[in-house]
Amino acid sequence: MNAERKTPERRSRKARRTRDTLAQAAIELVLDRGLKDVTVEEIAERADVDRRTFSRYFASKEVAVLDSVRGDGDRINDALRARPAGEPPLTAYRRAVLDWLADPGAQAWHRRPRIFELLVLAQREPTLYAAFHHIRVDAQEDSVTLIADRLGVDPRQDIRPAVTVAAGAGALLAAQAAWVRGGCPEELPRLVEQAFDVLAADLLTQPPAGPASHSTTEGNGTS
Repeated sequence: MNAERKTPERRSRKARRTRDTLAQAAIELVLDRGLKDVTVEEIAERADVDRRTFSRYFASKEVAVLDSVRGDGDRINDALRARPAGEPPLTAYRRAVLDWLADPGAQAWHRRPRIFELLVLAQREPTLYAAFHHIRVDAQEDSVTLIADRLGVDPRQDIRPAVTVAAGAGALLAAQAAWVRGGCPEELPRLVEQAFDVLAADLLTQPPAGPASHSTTEGNGTS
């Protein structure tokens, strides 16, 4: 009986190892040679499996390359699920992202080798960017469900969970884009904090400096 229970567990572990090996092979080949110059067959060969095995786990080489990034959305949602029930929804989302960034065991983007290179490449390659977008959308749908549960509402009837997640995910996306442009991998946590600070305070409470300054100048009769 114990052996019967252990067999599915062993199969699951083997499947996870195969998937991880394929994903790692895809990242290494694509970052070393470029997306267009790598085939699915080459990824399968690097992982020491056949083409059919690759197709069992991934729909395309882009999905394989980004597999570890998909796991990050799950980690953020796990952190969101663990936040105290009394926290306001956007605060809970923000702190879930920061918990993920601070957890050495989670290996967030700034701690993981070559993820910075991968996200830089995703900005340049349309098919890779599209695959990354789908991963973000899937993660955000799960986040909406979690926020709705916190509020005790139906997300199909109440727009607040979707707005909360769209705002929080937008702050994270803006920080990621600034991170990629800036070229300093260790800066990601600071940029995420800054993006959420802007969302929580500046955009909601600060008047635009440009138009206010312009009106004052015109009122003083100066040119």
